[in-house]
Amino acid sequence: MKLERESVVYAVTITGSSALLFLVQPMITKSILPRFGGTAGVWVTAMLFFQVALLIGYLYAWWVTRLPRRMQTVIHLGLAALTLLALPLRARFELAPATANPAFAILWLLTASAGLPYFLLSTTSPLLQSWYAARGARFPYRLFAISNAASLAALFAYPVLLEPLLSGAQQTRGWSAAYVGVLVLVALSAIRTAATRPAEEADDFLGPNRRPLLWVALAACASTLWLAVANHLSQEVAPIPFLWVLPLGIYLLSFILCFEGSGWYRPALFRWLLPAAWIAVCLRITLQGSLGGLEWEIPTFSAALLICCMFCHGELADSKPEPRKGVAYFYLMVALGGALGGVFVGLVAPNVFSAYLELPIGITACVLLALALLFGFPAKRLLRLTLFAVLAFVLALRYRSGDTDVLRIRNFYGTLEVRDRNVGDSAARALYSGVTLHGLQFLDPGRSRLATVYFSLESGAGRALDSRRQPGRRVAIIGLGAGTLAAYGRHGDLFRFYDINPDVIEVAQHDFRFLSESEAQTDIVLGDGRLSLEREPPRNFDFVILDAFSDDTIPIHLLTREALESYFRHLRDGGIIAIHITNRYLDLEPVVTAQATALGKQILLIANAADPVRGVSDADWAILSDNPLPELAKYAHAPVSRRILRPWTDDFSNLFGALR
Repeated sequence: MKLERESVVYAVTITGSSALLFLVQPMITKSILPRFGGTAGVWVTAMLFFQVALLIGYLYAWWVTRLPRRMQTVIHLGLAALTLLALPLRARFELAPATANPAFAILWLLTASAGLPYFLLSTTSPLLQSWYAARGARFPYRLFAISNAASLAALFAYPVLLEPLLSGAQQTRGWSAAYVGVLVLVALSAIRTAATRPAEEADDFLGPNRRPLLWVALAACASTLWLAVANHLSQEVAPIPFLWVLPLGIYLLSFILCFEGSGWYRPALFRWLLPAAWIAVCLRITLQGSLGGLEWEIPTFSAALLICCMFCHGELADSKPEPRKGVAYFYLMVALGGALGGVFVGLVAPNVFSAYLELPIGITACVLLALALLFGFPAKRLLRLTLFAVLAFVLALRYRSGDTDVLRIRNFYGTLEVRDRNVGDSAARALYSGVTLHGLQFLDPGRSRLATVYFSLESGAGRALDSRRQPGRRVAIIGLGAGTLAAYGRHGDLFRFYDINPDVIEVAQHDFRFLSESEAQTDIVLGDGRLSLEREPPRNFDFVILDAFSDDTIPIHLLTREALESYFRHLRDGGIIAIHITNRYLDLEPVVTAQATALGKQILLIANAADPVRGVSDADWAILSDNPLPELAKYAHAPVSRRILRPWTDDFSNLFGALR
């Protein structure tokens, strides 16, 4: 009875710790987005940091449980006291290194900002489960399920409840206060544990009944799959920053279902479910964009991910050691596998592959593990199947219908592909990021200076630039793409482009001719558009054009009230701000309207229809100015959305409120 009462204390402590562990992830990552362009790469790199930090925490938990009980208490209480130095939680930009490698800068910044508290929280679940098991508890693994349930609840509570209601400062203050409360519970648990005699000591580091390599392989496979699916959904389908929450939630759900007392994993059932999941993923990758859209992509990959993670974590649960024989070491191996998956997706893949191969590789690993564990395939047969599967996936990814690949590159910010399409007068060169068209230029010299895709003469940007034909125009453009807007340049004009991706600049300069054929002087500034502009003298431009949203990624810091105020400071009297708000998944019209109303600015909404013959895509633009613009008003339409949103600031934003 006493042990049962104390199990409640352990459960409450683990629940609070796990909730804070997964609240801090979106909270601190969102706060550093402005420095790194708001791309999906920031989230993937942050997940790498959190998984490696989790591994270090589990390593500490395994090490400390091998010490005398009172020494464990002293060391852990000292560590808990040390972490108080990191409060209150905040992004410590002053400690960020000056480096051209964004992944390294993110890892350093997260370590300096949240490393100590996250490390302490990561130790709580395996450490308390080890203490609980050593005191004679029969089911410490149920605490692991409780831990993941708390993590899952916190993960989805953040974007749905906390982010829409609280500012960034309120979030971090509340988290810091809750962290102190969890430290008190941890201290009480440690002191109570030190006063008792363990029922049985942990066994040696490597016992004969353990299968550590299998544990690592299964954990690494599941980790690779959820990160790869998050990458796919954010890069290939809808690069929305919070979309990684869904696959992570599925990953945690599979832990809960597999480690809950009775367990939901049934090998006989998964012999049928796994092949169906593999086939579905193969078809979606091979026929990307050909069968359905987001309404098919998300359910297909979510269901397949759940099935694959259930297999990996179900096999982990079935092979776990007895509670008093290596709980901490088991969790250490699981964390090691998770970290290896994060390293592969976050560091290795972007620097080794020119396309998103990590998802096919993850599926291949899942197939091989299942064939060995569920279907009993011999090693030689598995090797042959491995070679065949890798070849099939590579061919599937390289399949393109009707286009000729000119260039394919990948870096921290995503993939870029240059393709030549069609023949004759309609032959054109296109720039893609994932499946999203970023620019198009006709190869015929007589048509190469035509403004295409989202920047035609009928577009909001085209109308605005055409309405002001005075000589010597100065135009600031955030987002380079293929450099299409340079087609509007005239002698004496200055068109200055800002782009954070060096590969985009390389492609625009060497694979497209908009910049070289422009009559205007064109400058290119490498760096975040808002931060780069703020280093320049104010009152310097006739136009500020924001084209950072055409791929559906929303760098929130470019649309906040402070950002808009900065753009207006860089406009000459009577200047115009044009914002490209075309987006398949988010309704940005009420976002920009709320900002214009809050700042007391005039706003016009201009839309144009697609014209495939001229290479024109349908586009939505918002035009902002201090003064009425009668020359543009005749092209404007009434607001379509009736939503009234709270204006975004550097300390508050709510993407869920803008979902279509």
